[in-house]
Amino acid sequence: MPTLNVSSELYTADSVLIGRYFQEDRDPVAYDSISKNILQALIATEDVRFYKHHGVDYIGLFSAAVSTIKGDRRGASTITQQLAKNLYRTRYNQSQGLLGKIPVVRLGVTKFKEWMTAYKLESKYAKNEIVTMYLNTVSFSNNAYGIKSAAIRYFNKHPKDLSATEAAVLVGMLKGTTLYNPIRNPKTSLARRNVVLSQMQKEGYLSQGQYENYSKQPLNLNLNNQEARSNNDSYLRAAVEKWLEKWSEEQDVDIYTAGLKIYTTIDSRMQRLAEEVVADQMKDLQRRLDNTWRNELPWRDKSGNVLPNFLEDRARKLPAYAALMEKYKNETTVFELLNQPKKMKIFTWDGEEEVEMSTMDSLKHYITMLNTGMMAMDPYDGKIKVWVGGINHQYYKFDHVNQAKRQAGSTFKPFVYLTALESGMAPCDTYEDKPVRLDFVNKKGEKEVWEPKNADWSFSHRNMSLRWAMARSLNTITAQITRDVGWDKIVETAHRCGINSHLESVPSVGLGSNDVSVFEMVNAYATFMNEGKRLTPVLVSKIYNSDGKLLASFETQQKQVVDPQDAWLMTYMLRGTIEEPGGTSQALWEWDLFQQNNQIGGKTGTSSDYVDGWYMGLTKDLVAGVWVGCDEQSVHFKNSQTGEGSKTALPIYARFMEELYKHPELGVTFGEYPKAKVEITKKYNCPSPRIVIPAPVDSTAVFDEGLELEPLTEGEVTELPGLNENES
Repeated sequence: MPTLNVSSELYTADSVLIGRYFQEDRDPVAYDSISKNILQALIATEDVRFYKHHGVDYIGLFSAAVSTIKGDRRGASTITQQLAKNLYRTRYNQSQGLLGKIPVVRLGVTKFKEWMTAYKLESKYAKNEIVTMYLNTVSFSNNAYGIKSAAIRYFNKHPKDLSATEAAVLVGMLKGTTLYNPIRNPKTSLARRNVVLSQMQKEGYLSQGQYENYSKQPLNLNLNNQEARSNNDSYLRAAVEKWLEKWSEEQDVDIYTAGLKIYTTIDSRMQRLAEEVVADQMKDLQRRLDNTWRNELPWRDKSGNVLPNFLEDRARKLPAYAALMEKYKNETTVFELLNQPKKMKIFTWDGEEEVEMSTMDSLKHYITMLNTGMMAMDPYDGKIKVWVGGINHQYYKFDHVNQAKRQAGSTFKPFVYLTALESGMAPCDTYEDKPVRLDFVNKKGEKEVWEPKNADWSFSHRNMSLRWAMARSLNTITAQITRDVGWDKIVETAHRCGINSHLESVPSVGLGSNDVSVFEMVNAYATFMNEGKRLTPVLVSKIYNSDGKLLASFETQQKQVVDPQDAWLMTYMLRGTIEEPGGTSQALWEWDLFQQNNQIGGKTGTSSDYVDGWYMGLTKDLVAGVWVGCDEQSVHFKNSQTGEGSKTALPIYARFMEELYKHPELGVTFGEYPKAKVEITKKYNCPSPRIVIPAPVDSTAVFDEGLELEPLTEGEVTELPGLNENES
């Protein structure tokens, strides 16, 4: 059987088709999956003697010659000859020899090749196989190759369900896929359909009454599948495509033509929940950002001043700018044109809208839109369950899970505290929240001084346990630990846990001054939950060939990189952001997340000027990470109340988990963290004093609100919500 270029299909772990890879969108079907209406329309129109000839129809040739002499040009190629032409490209230049360069002789040689090939096909295959091959190879325009793609494209049906009128439309296109395209040229398509119906009636496949009835009907196209097919343009599809680059090269397999069945680890139900939550939350966040700036220009420098020529500089990178400059050679004229309003469609959270807008206004619209990246993974087998690369792949191709790298802010601090544990410290060891000064020599050999401040610019001068300090995300204590353990060591720890990006070894490394991806952060946090074993995240689980044979399966690789005791203590400390007084994750209490003694650990993060908002969350079943921000880092929120990670990224995580817990069948359920499987020799049970802090804040986003402490009397420490009995 000749090999066809067949599209590969992409599935979720629960067998939901989510995308395809193709050069020609073709999905072959078997003979018994094709409606008799299609077969009858094809034979009646293209080759009425199909079942009587052996590849070349000499009677048809004679009839065609007579008709041509009379002025009625009619083709005489049989279905088998057309199949030969489609399969072996007999009319392409590369199929021609020296005689093919002679104009008149060329046609004769080509026809002879098609005849000989048609004879060979007829000698090797049954008629049903030949007509099936033909219907699976022929083009139906709009990048639909084969009868199945065409049936779905134009009528949202499978080939076996096509009616006589629908079959006639598709068969009618074979005479000219552009001229008789029902989308582009509905009138000519309708006329051609009726010609096919007439042929079917002439050959006895339709009665006169059926023909008269059918010929009066409209085309009745069903293009609703267009929306479903747009799902083929997704972050997940693009991520898997990138994921398979190396594998396909090593295996010498072309995923665009091999007809593979590719199964991801994604759970379609979790993915749907995540996408719905992201869309809902991002709509509100966008409204918040728009209200923040209202009629002000949002692109600002570190001092809050408007960046001059910001929009113009970005416009100069547009293809439209380059094309207009080449035509007019005058930038003033070009910007006049770019500022002229015109009708266009833009992406909004209320759907695609047709607006009257200039190119410059459109550019501003897209630049000032918040984006996001979200990933969730099973921390024990490395299977990625959710991948949301952004707000809309059609408009923003850049993937914010794996491609985008942004400042991690305080989500990086756990690597500082893990380094402290590995150096011999325990969660109950204390540091004083006080001003700190670090003198160091930079890479240029120059002396520098770093004096980090807390988010509220104040110092409590309290002695705090490591767990409480990390829960409060205090810069001063993080800096002191960094000084004591060494920033080079912190970089090494982060790399060991799963951060692959280059990290500048500087005193501020623990405050998240380096750029990392959501993918890396989820991978690194999973190391804590997985008893100190770093995983290789898995996005693709299995690949089958077109015959259903398993070509490859992928499992995670694990390596012990953190002592199991320290890994368990890190999960305990991460729970502190919810359980400790003033913990930065306490906003999670607003959601229905804590039934059945459920335990959640997490870490907020906010980079300087509220450019990036992060949340990393860990439950007994799932590790997830969320980033929120604008692609243009000079566009951001103004203050902590609107822009810190606990106000942007955390609610996305919280709502996702809340929805997920409503569906225990998905495998994520309420419950406590796993018990330690090793002896915990370090002291970790050290309750913090009860204090009143109006609004826990992320410590790398500086703002000037005071910290309020409630004085305590001896014996006033009480049990705190979320703590086990032996921890309170």
